[in-house]
Amino acid sequence: MTYLDHAATTRVLPQVIQRMSEVMVQTGNASSLHKSGREARKTVEIAREQVADALHCLPSEVIFTAGGTESDNLAVKGLYWLRHNSDPRRTRILTSAIEHHAVLDPLVWLDESEGAEVEWIEVDSLGRINLEALKASIEKDPESVALVSVMWANNEVGTIQPIHEIVEIAHQYSIPVHSDAVQVVGWLPIDFAASGIDALTLSGHKIGGPMGVGALLLRREFKPVPVLHGGGQEREVRSGTLATHLIAGLGIAVEDAVAHQAERAERITALRNSLIERVLANVPAAHLNGDLVNRLPGNAHFSFEGCEGDALLMLLDAAGVESSTGSACTAGIPQPSHVLLAMGVPVSTAVGSLRFSLGSSSVEADVDALIDVLPGVVERAQRAGKTARSS
Repeated sequence: MTYLDHAATTRVLPQVIQRMSEVMVQTGNASSLHKSGREARKTVEIAREQVADALHCLPSEVIFTAGGTESDNLAVKGLYWLRHNSDPRRTRILTSAIEHHAVLDPLVWLDESEGAEVEWIEVDSLGRINLEALKASIEKDPESVALVSVMWANNEVGTIQPIHEIVEIAHQYSIPVHSDAVQVVGWLPIDFAASGIDALTLSGHKIGGPMGVGALLLRREFKPVPVLHGGGQEREVRSGTLATHLIAGLGIAVEDAVAHQAERAERITALRNSLIERVLANVPAAHLNGDLVNRLPGNAHFSFEGCEGDALLMLLDAAGVESSTGSACTAGIPQPSHVLLAMGVPVSTAVGSLRFSLGSSSVEADVDALIDVLPGVVERAQRAGKTARSS
């Protein structure tokens, strides 16, 4: 099989597996005070320092979680409750219309159940947030804004957001900013201290680490209301027994991702450009979505006129190429992408879209394999679409 779905998950690095194997045979709870507990705690703190050093934050600003979804929930819910509790006027949450469901769904829940007022800031046809609209929304009543949450780069179409400008606008009114950077770590330079972002989400399995672990980088001055209550681990923000082996693997993965970021991004960007050029040259029905320049190195997202995305995916899968119709969290749900609709893509076009995403193990042969089968797959999907519409 040719794997072109690295944005959903990517292979676990050998050195991560080795480190996790070493830790898994050791007994000890990182919250225990005896020798085994202290050894487990040492493992956790080494990983915390690895993450902090790589992403330029304080070790105390690294909160370990079970993954990106938990980190997003902790950030948007916890910061909303913190800010609203300190000033009941703060009910508004500003976000982009193309957020991942790990942010989108908690915000909808807050709106429906917790008295929040979520405002969805529009994006343009390339998926870039409208900064003027964001600024205008804040300025109409800054005292009522609890937080701003905008992803650093979109997981579907790959468009990179002007995150530094977003932070600058929000911080003029002392409004905290959360950013889901799950797709960014290891592909773009991240300096948490310099970015001004107040809370940043990352996930282990997107960068060669294990599934089931992630982190929220959280500035010390913020203590969000916990989503999980219990033993008070992780600054009393995220309770729960620390998964020492997973955290150890995350530390190695983040360290590796950042150490090789520049060279890896350069190589994969060139490979992605080759994929885009060859798809557009060989498949007349293909249309590239997202920002060609300011996009994630490994992302290539296309709409194919006259096709259904699920049909394309299954035909490619049968031909030995694995891809995605968008976020793996919504795979199998027969509905057009909310990201594409927000970008103004017609429903008839949006339903025929695929994401090809490259990772550190991707090579030119993967692109060759895709191009060998894609034109025929698209023709078959178009014929199937015509038959379905005429029946």
